[in-house]
Amino acid sequence: MIRRAVLSAMPLLAALVFVAGCGGGGSQVDCGLDGCTVTFPRSGDVVVSVLGVDARLVGVQNGTAQLEVAGQQITVPVGGETEAGGFVVGVEEVTDTEVVVRVRA
Repeated sequence: MIRRAVLSAMPLLAALVFVAGCGGGGSQVDCGLDGCTVTFPRSGDVVVSVLGVDARLVGVQNGTAQLEVAGQQITVPVGGETEAGGFVVGVEEVTDTEVVVRVRA
């Protein structure tokens, strides 16, 4: 009986840990069960802790964002995705003032 209760609570506990794993440092971070959306300002050097790894916007050129995620430098075009540090990283939007990035496990 106790084992069944513990096993049924595991998905809820995992979801809470996943959501709690997102944190921001000067940028907007919105986390849910399907990952985190980070809105980086285009100016400045902001490092954000997302799901236990650091993420940073390095720069933007011609609609393509250069990011550093979990120590790996990656280049992702708007609408594209790539893998870095065991996470899927996608760029949802690039404007004159911000870059919206999606990070999921």
